[in-house]
Amino acid sequence: MIVKISRGAKVTGLMSYLAGPGKSNEHTDPHLVAGDYAIMAWHDDNELSAVDALAIGKQIDQPRKVFGTEIKIPNYLRDDAGQDVRDSHGKKVRDPIDPYRDGNVWHCSLSLKADEGELTDEQWNKIATEFMDEMGFTDTSGRSPARWVAVRHGVSAKGNDHIHIAASAVREDGTKVNLYRDWKRASVAAARIEREHGLAVIESRQSKTGERGYHRAENARAVRNGQTELDRDLLARRVRACATSSKSEAEFVRRLRGQGLIVRPRFASGRDDVVVGYKVAVRPDREATGTDAKPIFYGGGHLGKDLTLPRLRKEWEDTPTSAGEAVAEWRAARREKPAVRKGRESVVADPELLARAAQDIEQWNKYLSSIPVTDRAQWARAAGRTSGVFAAWSSQVEATPGPLARASVQLARSAQIPAHQHAPKKAGIVSAGGAAMIVMQCKPGLDAAAGYALLLRQLMKATEAIAASSRAAGAAAYAAQLETVSRVQLESVHRRLNAAAQRSAETSSVAVIERDEPAHEVTTTTPTTAPEPGERIYTAEEQAEIDAAQKSLRLSYPSSPTEAVRPSPIPPKLEPKPRTASQPNRGRDTERDV
Repeated sequence: MIVKISRGAKVTGLMSYLAGPGKSNEHTDPHLVAGDYAIMAWHDDNELSAVDALAIGKQIDQPRKVFGTEIKIPNYLRDDAGQDVRDSHGKKVRDPIDPYRDGNVWHCSLSLKADEGELTDEQWNKIATEFMDEMGFTDTSGRSPARWVAVRHGVSAKGNDHIHIAASAVREDGTKVNLYRDWKRASVAAARIEREHGLAVIESRQSKTGERGYHRAENARAVRNGQTELDRDLLARRVRACATSSKSEAEFVRRLRGQGLIVRPRFASGRDDVVVGYKVAVRPDREATGTDAKPIFYGGGHLGKDLTLPRLRKEWEDTPTSAGEAVAEWRAARREKPAVRKGRESVVADPELLARAAQDIEQWNKYLSSIPVTDRAQWARAAGRTSGVFAAWSSQVEATPGPLARASVQLARSAQIPAHQHAPKKAGIVSAGGAAMIVMQCKPGLDAAAGYALLLRQLMKATEAIAASSRAAGAAAYAAQLETVSRVQLESVHRRLNAAAQRSAETSSVAVIERDEPAHEVTTTTPTTAPEPGERIYTAEEQAEIDAAQKSLRLSYPSSPTEAVRPSPIPPKLEPKPRTASQPNRGRDTERDV
């Protein structure tokens, strides 16, 4: 059962909406199913008219008017996406003109999933009454009751059976209803009602892995701009990919900026050398959204519980040198300056390294098999890191969200555990970061299909292992969703990769046969190609840094475990040096062909 709570000032306006046609004319037969004894005795379950709705609203609001009780709640600023505006310390910002607003109306909706069908009015009556008892609005709280009603007006536009509860935050004696942390108490009450009435249990509420809901303004903006996904989903996937692929915080910042994102650090109060948080935004398309379009920023905690900066830092190297480099990169990002230095993120990985990435995930799977089923924190970390590999791969090959992106989203759901339950990375434990780095920097192509197929098979095994652990922990519905992603969507991708690898092998065989045929040797000079428009031209020093990073990348991740890092002990082929008339024969003098 999904619970949504909001606060308002006019109960008559709320009742008029509940008895009206709705935003999409979805309201049918509005009537009361539960409520205050006096109101139910007067109106019963008759269909509500506009006049009845106003009359009920006035009855609910009567104690507040009689006693003159005022209830004020903070009036926080919101941006265009409907998100709370936060200051440099991460705190929500109140409206400077009107910092408080009237909040005497308590509005709560209780909704079922569409596939649960519909309940009867009697069932909703019991659910609403028990819910309001636990929320402290009735006389079971030991205090004077507050007036309330529960309205039912048919299923929603998406097919969800639901009710709306309209209540006054002022009791019959003029005192205030205690609504401190009402959303948390409502969640506890909903969980109990789900079990006692045989409703579908929301596993994320039981395991405390719930995600933030979407604001209607986010959806409206995505539809208006013709986007295939919400900015928040896009940012979460890219941040997760960059975090998993990085070995240090400085590299993380550079990768975010390399993805075209706007990055802003949050410094500690009164400091400019201590970063305590960050926020990111998609760079607005001025041509599509207008020249006055402003970026919508999201903090790491708004993208995912495991994407806050303190949580991400537990997976990176922590040295004084790395901390200084990170601060320098954060400052450059804040001022929109070029990166202070380039690292391994600026090079293109050899497709042959995909075989090493598959071997890394194979080792990762061995680590997963060693995690106890009861170690929820380690499984959450495993799900988050595996999600990061899928996100890194998706960022390279999927222009719009596809099977890889969907696998990343599903796995990320299991990583959303509270901060106090998070397990830090232990020394010597594999992290799957090398595989994420390789797929994020490997250029897609037909010659890489075989490596991608091997890697995907190992990632599918990891997904199945995480699904099995979730099923053992009691999250059967979530496990079924993961298994569907692995056995249907990812399996389809794996078949296509195998077919592409076979075509690539056949093409390579034909090329080898053609090279074996005798041909006249022709010496040509390779012309210097002009740079593409917009392509960056590196200086000699920058190119030297990139070459060094490429060499380091190659040495760190050889294409196979048996590949030697040192020079081969086999001497190069020796060719006789041609003799000339001016050079006497000196026996067996030779020179190395280089």
